[in-house]
Amino acid sequence: MTLTMRTREKVRFGFQIKVPDGVGILIVCEDDFKTERMKAVLLEAGFVPECARSITAGCDGAKTGRFQLIISTSLLRDGSWRWLTDLANHYDLGFEVVLWAPNFDFSECAEALNDGAFGVLDGICEQQRTVEIAKRALWAAYLKGAGPDLRASAPQKAARFVPCP
Repeated sequence: MTLTMRTREKVRFGFQIKVPDGVGILIVCEDDFKTERMKAVLLEAGFVPECARSITAGCDGAKTGRFQLIISTSLLRDGSWRWLTDLANHYDLGFEVVLWAPNFDFSECAEALNDGAFGVLDGICEQQRTVEIAKRALWAAYLKGAGPDLRASAPQKAARFVPCP
């Protein structure tokens, strides 16, 4: 829907999903280049992600309960992204997992969604789609009870986030 203003500029109205401050996002990826690319997309959207270079470190981070969203590549040397969904189900953690797959077809995408992934991003992810999926996954996690740590919105608490290398 467009609205013409007196200045004859067209303004687009759309539904914008706003996420509360203090959300925790973890990127689990071995490739530093891919990690930096995903981090840049999330930073531009206003999120401050943390990073893990192995599925073991990702699972350890997920157990802390600080994260509402975990974005993981499909295969890592020490395990599969499915360990994260198993961990969430076993410990009743409310985080969502978004799979970041470099190569997949529709049957693999459907299988990942059936295995518990909230969404699947392709290897050449579009910035807008990545941000929208992240926002929706964060709200889904929030509705499941994994709300953000509101203390992190205070300036002295925001420093606890460790930026990605």
